[in-house]
Amino acid sequence: MQLNTIKEADLKGKRVLIRVDFNVPLKNGVVTDNTRIKAALPTVQYILEQGASLVVMSHFGRPKGQKNPDFSMAPIAKEFEKLLGKPVKLASDVIGSEVETEVKALKPGEVLLLENVRFYKEEEANDPEFAKTLASYGDIYCNDAFGTAHRAHASTEGVSHYLPSYAGFLIEKEVKFMAPLLENPEKPFVAIIGGSKVSSKITVLESLVKTCDTIVIGGGMAYTFLSVLGNKIGKSLFEPDYVDTAKAFLEKAKEKGVKVILPVDNVCAREFSETAEPVLVNSDDISDDLMGMDIGPKTVALITDSLKDAKSVVWNGPMGVFEFDAFAKGTEAVAKALAASNATTVVGGGDSVAAINKFGLASKISHVSTGGGASLEFLEGKTLPGIKALEK
Repeated sequence: MQLNTIKEADLKGKRVLIRVDFNVPLKNGVVTDNTRIKAALPTVQYILEQGASLVVMSHFGRPKGQKNPDFSMAPIAKEFEKLLGKPVKLASDVIGSEVETEVKALKPGEVLLLENVRFYKEEEANDPEFAKTLASYGDIYCNDAFGTAHRAHASTEGVSHYLPSYAGFLIEKEVKFMAPLLENPEKPFVAIIGGSKVSSKITVLESLVKTCDTIVIGGGMAYTFLSVLGNKIGKSLFEPDYVDTAKAFLEKAKEKGVKVILPVDNVCAREFSETAEPVLVNSDDISDDLMGMDIGPKTVALITDSLKDAKSVVWNGPMGVFEFDAFAKGTEAVAKALAASNATTVVGGGDSVAAINKFGLASKISHVSTGGGASLEFLEGKTLPGIKALEK
């Protein structure tokens, strides 16, 4: 997958329209986690250093196509200005004559942040006229919002039809780490897939079985697979509609010579609660009054062992209810094993990224993806409209 990258563009004296992902958490009008803003800074700074001016687009929250002051970019503009270390002007709107005047007044090195693009329903509808108006703000389009690359919206895909389009450094990095996992991973390749439901991860499993040597299945979704193998799973999460799918997947993996690791022991509880008493049981011994909440130490040892010689590892989804400290040990152990591995390690998906951050291990992972849904769809082998628009 070859992308047009921003370093290939002649930016001097140009106006660059950039799509970023500044959909950050706020509390009392203050940004509480600025990771996504920081992630866009290298591209933003590079563009400004080349002597361009910048029109910045992002969405924030879900204003449902209505102008709503609760979803204004104003607090985000303040944080962006602070991190960038130079003035950021917040536009009066997204479209309209006043915005056009503000855009035209930009001088090289100056930054204008548009209001929330989702204030207009035309954004999510990928309306061509709306996209054309946005495109009129720039000579060049740069997309650096991997988190929304799986959406064909006006600001992520529509504008690319009207302007020369390039990937920012963040999207370039995401593709550099993710694409080889589907196309030509360094072997042995281990995938660790967790999360609560088979239904939300089966497409990822079916995509990865084509290139993997070992697939680890953990989290609530593992119990549907364990039931297929004839284990009693008590009150654990179970999706009866996915029994045949799980069975077919295990058969396919066997056929391809892919090793599948399922939990051999589990930390269970009698109720789904933070204060529930943890009970350690083997996978063939979950009584009717128990539910699986985490993987046990024997399973952790199997996973750690599978990582010893690995050259590529991808992790998507926690191994248990890691939000509850008593049931976070499996996820923490897997995170630590990944951090200690010599392999190229890629962590994608909101919960696994949250786990890596919770245990303070992000700096020891080769690549922590910035896009939850986008990284999941990428691993499913789907075409991401926002990325496709940037391909050579």
